[in-house]
Amino acid sequence: MSTAGVTPTVVRLKLSLLRNGLRQSAGRRAAYITSVVLVLLVAALQLIGLIALRGTTHAATITVLLVEILALGWAVMPLFFPSGDETLDPTRLVMLPLRPQPLVRALLAASLVGIGPLFTLCLFTGSVISLAHGAVAYVTAVVAVLLALLVCVALARAVAAANIQLLSSRKGRDLAVLSGLLIAIGAQLVNFGAQRLGSAGGLSRLDPVADVVRWVPPGSAIGAVDSASRGCYGIAAAQLALSAAALAGLLVLWSRTLTKLMTSPDQSTLNAADPGARERGASTGLSRLLPAGRTGTVMERSLRYVWRDPKTRAAWVTSLAIGLIIPVFNALQGTGSVYFACFAAGMLGIQMYNQFGQDTSAFWMVATTISSPRDAYAELRGRALALLLITLPYATLVTTVTAALLGVWAKLPEVLGLSFALLGAMLATGAWASARFPYSIPQEGYKNVVPGQAGLAWISVFGGMVAAALLSAPMIAAAIWLNVSAGGEEWAWLLLPSGAVYGALIALLGLRLAAPRTARRLPEILTAVSKG
Repeated sequence: MSTAGVTPTVVRLKLSLLRNGLRQSAGRRAAYITSVVLVLLVAALQLIGLIALRGTTHAATITVLLVEILALGWAVMPLFFPSGDETLDPTRLVMLPLRPQPLVRALLAASLVGIGPLFTLCLFTGSVISLAHGAVAYVTAVVAVLLALLVCVALARAVAAANIQLLSSRKGRDLAVLSGLLIAIGAQLVNFGAQRLGSAGGLSRLDPVADVVRWVPPGSAIGAVDSASRGCYGIAAAQLALSAAALAGLLVLWSRTLTKLMTSPDQSTLNAADPGARERGASTGLSRLLPAGRTGTVMERSLRYVWRDPKTRAAWVTSLAIGLIIPVFNALQGTGSVYFACFAAGMLGIQMYNQFGQDTSAFWMVATTISSPRDAYAELRGRALALLLITLPYATLVTTVTAALLGVWAKLPEVLGLSFALLGAMLATGAWASARFPYSIPQEGYKNVVPGQAGLAWISVFGGMVAAALLSAPMIAAAIWLNVSAGGEEWAWLLLPSGAVYGALIALLGLRLAAPRTARRLPEILTAVSKG
């Protein structure tokens, strides 16, 4: 195939894929036509709304931020919907005699065919119409729309190509489990932003952000139109140059990724060709950073579950998000308290509960290595240390950010001490509850408890949290006493070391007490967690 014929061939291939997909069923055709109509309707309304902004004070702010948000959507959507475009997978073309550069041009042209590019084109067109004033600005607008659209498409393709091995694997499909959570978090962010804009200041609060974003491609292309309208031709040229440089960089990155995908053997081929590859792959950078022996092995296994298992990963992401959103959003709204930062430690401490249920039926492999309370203690200690590896820096970060937003730096040591004490108490009660009230987590679907074990789950989690609150009561009482007594605030910093020591002692005591029960109840635990 000649180089000149690659682009039209790939574009026809894209159209054929769309046409053949619609021929599969009447329902699919109806869904596609309905989606096209709805998208075009929304695009038309957005276009009219953007044109109506023409001449308003904040037109540049709104359009530049809108373009950046749309570009972010182009970047992340392939990660959540990898099956939405069958041409996103360049590995299907590896057997064809194609060079990366012509293939990049062909795939870029094919990417402009579809509902998404049309919707994006409408929004970009409305954005530049609302900003353009004068002949130079209109010429700049034509170039800006083309650059911004190509940057968005190239960004989506580069991200998809760089992650195609993930997107085409089971882990890539499991990533969809997190998409709903991330979308929900994004909706909360949008809702919070709308509330802030509705308060004093209105859209003028976004002007400083827009002043920075107008230099970030592809928003810089749209910002160039506004600069040209104001007669700042040098600034407009610089902003267009930034978008052009970003496009060139994305195309180079995409081309290199395609070259690697089309010329490098996959992992299975490497393992077959090199017998030592598996041994080298078994020694990861993570394992070298962890302690030797069983403790390090258990920590690495737990951390791999967090990264690889969809249910475990979703639970962690939820806890991380809520632990950050509650204190930070309340602080931004001016109605929060620095003590809300304890939610960070509390939400992640929940992950200590039902430790063995998170292993599901694979727990039998762990059970075969536990023959004494000492083995059980080493297992629980490794799991607790893995949790602390993430929780301690995260809780410290959330507490510091909350204190900074509220301007109460004097409270930082006190709240950190309370967080550490609460975390230690939850590790202790979580270890005990994992041995006393284990329950199974189904591997498929969205349920977190198998039918018939909901009562165990409620007792384990909520009963353990009540027990953790009671164990934290001495530190809470000390904090209250120091805050209400005369001159007590001067000594509140002592809560940081005392809270850390208290939390560590409580955690160690809880692990020690849970270890014998774990060793004795291994058959019951194995039966309970294997029901899913």
